[in-house]
Amino acid sequence: MVMLTGVILAGGANRRMNGELKALLPFGGQPLIVRQVDRMRILCDEIIVVTNEPKAFLPILDRSVRIITDFHTGYGPLGGMHAGLSLAKHSSAWVVGCDMPIISYKAAELLWNRKREGEGIEAVVPLVSGNLVPLHGIYDRECKTKILPLLKKGETRVSALLGHIFWSELGDEYLQKNGVDLKFIASIKTMDDYKAFQNTVKMGM
Repeated sequence: MVMLTGVILAGGANRRMNGELKALLPFGGQPLIVRQVDRMRILCDEIIVVTNEPKAFLPILDRSVRIITDFHTGYGPLGGMHAGLSLAKHSSAWVVGCDMPIISYKAAELLWNRKREGEGIEAVVPLVSGNLVPLHGIYDRECKTKILPLLKKGETRVSALLGHIFWSELGDEYLQKNGVDLKFIASIKTMDDYKAFQNTVKMGM
């Protein structure tokens, strides 16, 4: 029985490119966020999208996807993560950014397994090429209680949470050995990034 919530952070002006929301950019004939939801559904039986522009997503996503807004506005991805964890029905959540077109359910499952195997672990994040990737991690729902004090201090980065919880990582060698393509960590920052990803989709990624 699946017991995992998927959370997509899709809020803020920084999620726009050329006047469009990154999450709604077309990929392989469907909006990027629909592509993400389809991949998350392989592993998650609850999916939450956190956005400050819910009306833009209502015509795009089916009713099984919960669309919510921040409890505390203006705190970037960390504020969105707080809202998503606060309303998640499961004890663990897979949290991603809406600008990541190649999210990997295989990677998420490996991260989730590590969290369940480790006593007291509150989060597991990928470590790729020596860099932590907090926005493709598995987090305990109760991390919400550690986020709130950070928001009150004006913190907006998800990475800031790692200094206040017991977490572990999965390295790139382990992920590759278990069939994960490391491109899953990539995100769209510029129009050139978007065009490059479009080409990978055409090639069947």
